[in-house]
Amino acid sequence: MSSVSGMAASIRAATESETFDLAGNSTSTIENTIKSAFSQPLPLQNTMIRITFVTGAGKLGRSRYDENAAKTVTSTLRDLGYVDDRGASCVVECAGCFKSQHDTGKNLKTIVVFPQIEDDSLEQGMDQLDMSGPPVLEEGTPKHLIAFSSLKIFEGGVQRKCPTWSQKKAMVNVIGEIKSIVASLDGKLLQGTPLTDAEQDFYDACDLSSLEAKEAHVKAEMSKQVDDKRITALEKRRLLEQVGEKLAKLEEDIASASGKPKRLEKLKMQKEKLMEREKTLSSISPIAPPPLRFQANIEKLRKEMQPLLKLEKEKKGQLLSVKETTTMARKDEIESEIVDLEELSRGWFEDDEDFELRVEASRAKAKARANTKKTVKKSVGGAGGGARKPITTWVVPGAAKRAVGRPAAKKSTASKNTFAAMMMDSDSDSD
Repeated sequence: MSSVSGMAASIRAATESETFDLAGNSTSTIENTIKSAFSQPLPLQNTMIRITFVTGAGKLGRSRYDENAAKTVTSTLRDLGYVDDRGASCVVECAGCFKSQHDTGKNLKTIVVFPQIEDDSLEQGMDQLDMSGPPVLEEGTPKHLIAFSSLKIFEGGVQRKCPTWSQKKAMVNVIGEIKSIVASLDGKLLQGTPLTDAEQDFYDACDLSSLEAKEAHVKAEMSKQVDDKRITALEKRRLLEQVGEKLAKLEEDIASASGKPKRLEKLKMQKEKLMEREKTLSSISPIAPPPLRFQANIEKLRKEMQPLLKLEKEKKGQLLSVKETTTMARKDEIESEIVDLEELSRGWFEDDEDFELRVEASRAKAKARANTKKTVKKSVGGAGGGARKPITTWVVPGAAKRAVGRPAAKKSTASKNTFAAMMMDSDSDSD
């Protein structure tokens, strides 16, 4: 591989996780780079690294990338024997895998590669894996916390971690997945198949009756949330679509139930209930999505950004001084910090559409506030830009003169275990 150069050489020389931007690269260049970089295992020992390729961006940066960049990367990797694994992570057991990701915060599309490596410990690691098995659920993840937290802690944390109806619905699906895992382990035991150490630990600690109680609690909270009319516009639309689909199916069933009086009567009752639910949902005035968890921190950064934006506008097209250049460097840092805080504000099981709506609402609020300040400043200056008229103060004889000054400023205004600490951590906290 001595003839390898350019980006491929940088990839093969990497000893820690790195990101490579494919902007401006043609599909033929990309294909050659991937082949040169990954045709042979990377010379790494006892470690795995993550090689990330940026293959696309949002509207502002889309034109910089070939529209087939991502497809070229993945197809070339497959030709080299790499496997598409959405669950892959940065461990030696995932060598030879890749996955596609969409960073909604930075609005970038990426392909993450876990390269083949020249590592003798890999085979030993796989031998150990065969004996003990991988963990059934990754420790510290929401799914892990749901499975092993006590019912009391779980009930206290549901509203904090999943405040919206959509998040609760997704949580119900996750609980169903955990129940399926328990059922599959039951099946293995009934067939006489021994469990791995990790599976046995999971099976002993995860109680099916507790999962069913948690599922029932979340469903009750979902129903109450609709009854209390605490759903967003997007959730209202989704619920109405669900009801519409069920009504359409019922109409088909009713049409095919002629000659079956009892079944027909039952279907008509179901239809009446659905129509009543549709009416109830239609009458709901949606609530605004919850604010971002780190909204207060983001607003502080945006406030810090304002003078930098003003300086950038004033100096547009001009050569900046050393001091001004240093000052403007902070602008890029702030933008990056804001994007990071936005991404950290994503809630449990929150899909891209719901999350992007909350981010856009936060940005729109900031923009509206900035426009309001500009309008106020213009109005203070007067319509014609002339001098201000003097203010005449009338003093009644015998009355004390009032001091003219600024108005007085307004007066400013532990968990039992690890599961409790993580489940009870409020998403409204800003620190």
